[in-house]
Amino acid sequence: MNYGQIYFTDTANGVGCRTAVFVSGCTHHCRGCFNEMTWDFNYGVPYTKETEDTIIESLKPSHIKGLTLLGGEPMEPDNQRALLPLIRRVKIEVPHADIWIYSGYLFEELTDPGNQRCHTECTDEILSCTDILVDGEFVLEKKDISLFFRGSSNQRIIDVQKTLKEGSIVLSPYNN
Repeated sequence: MNYGQIYFTDTANGVGCRTAVFVSGCTHHCRGCFNEMTWDFNYGVPYTKETEDTIIESLKPSHIKGLTLLGGEPMEPDNQRALLPLIRRVKIEVPHADIWIYSGYLFEELTDPGNQRCHTECTDEILSCTDILVDGEFVLEKKDISLFFRGSSNQRIIDVQKTLKEGSIVLSPYNN
């Protein structure tokens, strides 16, 4: 997996000060995407063990609220496989850090074992460790700059842990 950018003090992609990792590779190709260069799976630089170690260290200060994974598309199958070890480490080594994931895939698609486009052997474990999922493709015609933490009104900010517990979508209070 490659990544295009890492922001170590991001405040735009989730609540609080966060580390945001923009992975490379996306097959959605949403019209009007703000990060079109990350559609290419070869864009950016290789994600390495050293990169992962740097991300983990960046999350340790108490003023850092958590990790945000976006892109590109973190839930592309190959990206899931590369990100799962990082997610596991965050849960063990930095338990105060929450995890946000931005995905063009809908929650329902991600949790459908028959959906080979995005459901892998990693998906269920990734979601079990995720606090917030911002789901849905960016739709230019539904772009709304007044929304918190999302670009278009079709996208949902899902409380993943409550959703998994209750068995139906529970929106986060951050939906406005």
